[in-house]
Amino acid sequence: MLMLPPTVRVYVAIEPVDLRKGFDGLACVVRHLIAEDPLSGHLFAFFNRRMDITKILFWTRNGYTIIHKRLEKGRFSLPAVPTGARRMEMEAAQLALLLEGIDLRGARVRPRWVPPSHSLPKI
Repeated sequence: MLMLPPTVRVYVAIEPVDLRKGFDGLACVVRHLIAEDPLSGHLFAFFNRRMDITKILFWTRNGYTIIHKRLEKGRFSLPAVPTGARRMEMEAAQLALLLEGIDLRGARVRPRWVPPSHSLPKI
């Protein structure tokens, strides 16, 4: 299972990306297509046109890391995305399921509990 701290975000490029790109090429795609900073420490996932290969780029303290996965059978399937979107954000648990080849299109995400805002007593 993919375990990430809750502060790490996962961004997915909706448009297919040429996965022959290396570290610098994918970092450029992050800047222009996803419109985020590749040095932020967040994860950036890219898929090829056939949706059977993915690369995930992230920055650690001393350099880029790429995770590369190819499905031997089947295709990755992203959850429903709004039309016209160039990127989407997902949770680490969704990414872990996606990397296992699980179809997320029919999955329902239940609303998370959010603690009520606490107002500080006035002094």
